[in-house]
Formats: sequence, C-alpha cells, structure tokens
Amino acid sequence: MLEKLQGVVLKTQDYGETHKIVTIFTKQAGKVTAIARGAKKPKSRMAAVTQPFIYGDFFVYLKSGLSTIQQGDVIDSFRNIREDIIKTAFASYIAELTDKLTDAYLADYYLFEQLYRTMNWIADNTDADIPIIMYELKLFKKGGFAPAVDRCVNCGSRETPFAFSIAEGGLLCVNCRQIDSGSIGLSDKMARLFYVFSEIGLERVGTISVKEENKKLLRDIIDAYYDRYGGYYLKSKRFLKQLDKLK
Repeated sequence: MLEKLQGVVLKTQDYGETHKIVTIFTKQAGKVTAIARGAKKPKSRMAAVTQPFIYGDFFVYLKSGLSTIQQGDVIDSFRNIREDIIKTAFASYIAELTDKLTDAYLADYYLFEQLYRTMNWIADNTDADIPIIMYELKLFKKGGFAPAVDRCVNCGSRETPFAFSIAEGGLLCVNCRQIDSGSIGLSDKMARLFYVFSEIGLERVGTISVKEENKKLLRDIIDAYYDRYGGYYLKSKRFLKQLDKLK
C-alpha cells in the first residue's frame, strides 16, 4: 500500500550501482527501511531527499520486508548541520542511536517530535549537550533500560540526597547507598535535572543553563550507563569522543 510518510532520514546504504537503502524515522509508521531506486544517479529526483538528516515527505510502498520509496520532497535539509563538522557529529550520533533503539513499523509520535526538535536545536545552536542528553534519556526508555530517576531504585524512597548507581540502574537514597560503593553523589539540583531531562519534552524548555562541571558529570554518568546497558557499539560515539580530545 502506498503511504505518505513524514520523517527524518537516519542512514543510507548503497545498493548496487544506482540504488540506495534508506532508513527513515517517520511520524506515522515509526522506523521504515526502504529501497530508493536510482537514488545514486546525480540527476535523480531521489538523490536530494535520500541524504542523511533530511526531513521530508516520502511516498512509500510499505511491505513487511523491504519497502520502496516511490518519491519524496525535502521539507528541511538541515543545511546548518551539514556545513559544520561538530553539528554533523551530534546529528550522526542521535540518528545512529535512534536507529539502534527503535523497532521497525512501531509509530511513536512523541519520540519523533523529540528527534525533530533535537535536530532543530543542533542546527540552530552552538551548544546542544543538554538537548542531546534529554533525547538520550527518552531513547533509553524506549529501549527498555532507562534509569530510575524519580525515586530510590532499591527501596522506592523519594527523600534526598541521592546518589546515582550505574550498577543498580538509577538513584539510591542515603539509606541504600551502601549497596554500591561506587555510586556517585548528586546534589538535589542534579538529581532533579535527571528527572526533568527524562520526563520533559524539549518544546517545554526555553533556555538551558547548566554549569560546565555539571554537564560533564551528566555526560560521564550517561556514557557509563549506556556502556553497561545499551548493548550496541556506536561508531558516531567514538567520533564524538575523538572530537572532544581535540578541543
């Protein structure tokens, strides 16, 4: 059946001499993988709309296996991302993570909106660290391994102060912290940020002001958490770490 889908291109792969396999995260049908015939030809109408990060309308013959893109129109090319290596690295990371942690043909309108808003933030701002963390936490929930950030993961207490335990999978209260000697102490504000970033959509955020040392702590905890529970190696993550070393 031919369907009109609106989505963001997560990745492309060459197929034969002239075709591409394109993975799109769509609003209406979730993640869709489809062949775009002739998309590698320079004069093809499909060439522009089948580039990574393109946000567009796609007319797709949906099948249980490999679908087929009949035609497409670019809504937003995210040019600012394409022209900046740092922005490209950020966008590549969230696109790869989305591809790894979402299932085919399972629509999730909220997650789609968060992806699109995060892409826009990356395109329009120099600092995208916090929006990316917010999106990561929502993807962890989608993947079924989100940390417990609203109460103690062991006893359920909501009393502060909290520590974050990678091993236990979330917050530990002061009475349960001895369970994990390697847990990381958090200020009340930092514990609150974990909850807010996990639950609040980017559309509800105006300006984001987090101290650099706190951003680094958030980043270190989330990286360690994903390394333990994520289950997928991410090439884009390795590239981001290399860029950090060059700063």
